[in-house]
Amino acid sequence: MIRRLMAMFGGAGGFIGAVLVLLIVADGLAAPLIAPYDPLAVDMTASLLEPGSGHLFGTDQAGRDVLSRVIWGGRASLEVSVLAMVIGCTGGISLGLLAGFFSGGWLEQLLMRLLDAMAAIPLLIWAIALVGILGVGPFTVVGITFGNEVKLLVLLGVLYVPTLARITHASALAESRANYVAARRLQGVGSLRIMISDVLPNCLSPVIVQATLLLAIGIIIEASVSFVGLGVQPPDPSWGNMLADARNYLFSGEWWLSVFPGAAISLSVVAFNLLGDGLRDALDPRHTTQALTA
Repeated sequence: MIRRLMAMFGGAGGFIGAVLVLLIVADGLAAPLIAPYDPLAVDMTASLLEPGSGHLFGTDQAGRDVLSRVIWGGRASLEVSVLAMVIGCTGGISLGLLAGFFSGGWLEQLLMRLLDAMAAIPLLIWAIALVGILGVGPFTVVGITFGNEVKLLVLLGVLYVPTLARITHASALAESRANYVAARRLQGVGSLRIMISDVLPNCLSPVIVQATLLLAIGIIIEASVSFVGLGVQPPDPSWGNMLADARNYLFSGEWWLSVFPGAAISLSVVAFNLLGDGLRDALDPRHTTQALTA
């Protein structure tokens, strides 16, 4: 059973990554149930307590439980990363599929040159610049007020589009020239149906792998933007703003303020990268063929 699961995720590394990702996601979803304290509750009498039986990860300068804030901070990071990935996949797959299937015309040139221009600037620079321009306060659309994290996830989702679109474009370009597409055309099947039912499923494997890796990048970007004060706003917990608060205590002995949120970021990034690398091996036809002949 374990061997089959390892083969499903491309080996031991992918399986370990999948288990860690499952635990991280479950931790974020169950944050209201498993967090021992209210992450926003201030208790100045318990300020800067070392890790112990009452507070496993200690407390911060306002007496808030660090473990509870790490758990809730993971929930915020996952929400931003996953929802941004949904937006990025939707836009990237759609544009890449159109450009690849209808290759050789003005539509492909226009879309790919626009995406190349967006991809020329690193994601983190885009995120900081755009959030800085738009501000960090809540905004209202059609009478509904949204927090700054919504703005961040939308921006990240848009910034994911070029990478995912280029990967989809490369796959769709190859698939559109395959014999089965020509056969489907001879059968009188329309282009839209061929794109969705035939070409798209064969383009998803590299997109899934890249999306998994971008989730790790999204966690880093969310933490970085929050670290400089442009992401999740205090007092709401985020791994990034927890590290920002810990800067004032780097040399005074309160090591737990920076170690635990930093470890959470590192573990999450490693987990998603292991999963992405494992999925790349599992979805590689050459790897599958070798596994079957072994």
